[in-house]
Amino acid sequence: MTRVQANLVLLLAGMIWGIGFVAQSSAMDSIGPFLFIALRFAVATLVVLPFSLIEMRQSSLPLRRSDLQGFMWIGLALFAGMSAQQVGLLTTSVTNSGFLTGLYVVITPVLSVLFLRAKPHFIVWPGAALSLAGIYLLGQGRLTSLQIGDYLTLLCALFWAIQVMLIGKFATESARPYTLSLVQFLICAMLGLSVAVLSEPVEIDLILPALPEILFAGVFSSGVAFTLQVIGQRYTTASQAAIFLSSEALFAALFGALLLGERLSFWGYIGCLLMFTSILLVELIPELQRKRTAASANSG
Repeated sequence: MTRVQANLVLLLAGMIWGIGFVAQSSAMDSIGPFLFIALRFAVATLVVLPFSLIEMRQSSLPLRRSDLQGFMWIGLALFAGMSAQQVGLLTTSVTNSGFLTGLYVVITPVLSVLFLRAKPHFIVWPGAALSLAGIYLLGQGRLTSLQIGDYLTLLCALFWAIQVMLIGKFATESARPYTLSLVQFLICAMLGLSVAVLSEPVEIDLILPALPEILFAGVFSSGVAFTLQVIGQRYTTASQAAIFLSSEALFAALFGALLLGERLSFWGYIGCLLMFTSILLVELIPELQRKRTAASANSG
């Protein structure tokens, strides 16, 4: 898979997350946040299990202990981020949540430099800034008064950045994208259920009304989109991946306008344009630079 194809895969993941954001929020009208996490990732585990089994049979090398440990750390980061976001949505607005979660586009390259000693392409920094500005404008250019949910969402952004950074490392080293997805989904399902049993009502009568949202989030937002993330990140950098994945805010706004009749303000359209520009810059500049370097080498 080329880097261009990988980034398109990540863009598709962002699109699916954008469509599924409504399901993630509305499910909590019926069930608690941790029960929703448990059920959506239980469904996701079942979705990816056959592909993981096929992958295990076809692999010529056994799974290393270090890889499995890395997968588990990724699962813990995903659970922590998802928990902070879900609980945060109880006491913050969707506008605040979308913008504050999007801060991971800036946090990810910083963490990559600090912990992985990975130097992002120079275009990542202005690209991340444009994406963040776009998300801010999509949220109508304002933040309402900060509450506990907003601080939880800031914590979510940190864990998202850690998850993206760790996937960039272990997905490439292990070459086991489906197994990685299986492990992280299973950890989220188990931890979510453990917390739900202790702190929330777990009743079938409460689950049934939220079943459509659970199935959509489990099959598409989790099983498909998170697996696409793992596959795509094997062939691109964590910093670039964060920018493409942050397109979920763009697609959430676009599909809200198309499917729900929601209206974007003038500044909302400017926000979409900024995010789209950041995606083009991060995609095209390194590719043009690579072709120029290759042409210079051939002419020399």
